[in-house]
Amino acid sequence: MYQKNEIKKPRSGKHPASSLPEDYIPQAFEAGWQQFWEEKGLHQAETYSQRPKYYCLDFFPYPSGDGLHVGHCRNYIPTDVLSRWRRMQGWNVLHPMGWDSFGEPAEQHAVSHGVHPRVTTDRNTANYRRQMTLIGASYDWSREIDSSKPEYYRWTQWFFLQLYKRGLAYRDTNWQWWCPVCQTTLSSHEAAGGVCWRGHTGLTRREIPAWYFKITAYADELISGLDTVDWPEKIKAMQRNWIGRSEGVEITFPILKESQGGSKSATEQDYMVNSGIKVFTTRPDTLYGVTFFVLSPEHPLVSSLTTNEYRNQVDDYRAKAAAMSEIDRMSEEREKTGVFTGAYVVNPLSGERVPVWIADYVLATYGTGAVMGVPAHDQRDFEFAQKYGLTVKVVIVPPGSSQPGEIDEAFTGEGIMANSGQFDDLPSTEGIERVTSYLEEKDLGKRTVQY
Repeated sequence: MYQKNEIKKPRSGKHPASSLPEDYIPQAFEAGWQQFWEEKGLHQAETYSQRPKYYCLDFFPYPSGDGLHVGHCRNYIPTDVLSRWRRMQGWNVLHPMGWDSFGEPAEQHAVSHGVHPRVTTDRNTANYRRQMTLIGASYDWSREIDSSKPEYYRWTQWFFLQLYKRGLAYRDTNWQWWCPVCQTTLSSHEAAGGVCWRGHTGLTRREIPAWYFKITAYADELISGLDTVDWPEKIKAMQRNWIGRSEGVEITFPILKESQGGSKSATEQDYMVNSGIKVFTTRPDTLYGVTFFVLSPEHPLVSSLTTNEYRNQVDDYRAKAAAMSEIDRMSEEREKTGVFTGAYVVNPLSGERVPVWIADYVLATYGTGAVMGVPAHDQRDFEFAQKYGLTVKVVIVPPGSSQPGEIDEAFTGEGIMANSGQFDDLPSTEGIERVTSYLEEKDLGKRTVQY
């Protein structure tokens, strides 16, 4: 058997492979070298050091399987190469490993084997560690983390309590995917196609109470912080889009009494008392162009708004929407569909009645779960209006153009306001501010920021 001191340096000028013995068998000496690295602590980071620091963190695996597979290696080997390279350059490298073992995957694995999760987790992590050692990964095992150990999750609990005391952890209900077999909620990604990522069918959408973190409290700080980090611009753009900061106006559309649905315009006497639907928009200059109103199928007001005449159609549509993932519902390639509820709201500026529809492209988890339909100035709304024969009202025209007529597609750019009452002939950029101020003055809306 080869000993570690039998591996000689290659002669100068020759490729390393040219000096290897013909019967080169790594398994014959790998264990010896790995033991040597471990005994010498070559992969341990120094707690106190004057050398430059480098932190290389892998996603910790779920120990919910019987062992590693090639997909794990595909992730872990490149970071191992990077860590070794930095050590060779003289950096004090911290490259830890641990186990994300205190979640639903570990629980489901234990249930499927009929064994307590503590037993399966300890058995699986021991095997994962053995396999990672076999591939020669240079982890600092002195800092191994196991998220299911009390000495670790006591700090998870401590952090949660600090967030709760500061109002950053709160209880709320939201629509979630539910797997009846796993008896747990699923993310939209895990429920793609209406099938559980473990292959189970029969998924449903349920309104489920849960704890949430108020991460939007740090949204502005996170956005400004992106200017100070040395990241590729593509990654920064992805982060800004993910945070999704939008400045706009939250407008309340009063709900018409059921008996007033047939009139073209309405007065305050026709409104339902103390009722209204809030909608967020970044384009208040197009408010006069609202010709329909769309709620998500899960919106809490759908049931109470729907008239008896349209009840069956609405219920059938909601059931179909509940079987689809948010990813599928938001697909640009998918044709937009919807159903009229029989209800109407009132345009707070023009006083015109606006029909209320439900459509699966509107999500309960985004914004207020309601969208004002402006088909002349939003392409998605235009296609929806064309499909269902809804009115298209142009209220922004390109600079230098004549008065609005029929259009073949939505105009989404800046222009001059038209068909907008007292705001006619204003540049749309100025109109945004003027309409917003008017809405606030009349207590019809307020400026707000959404993420």
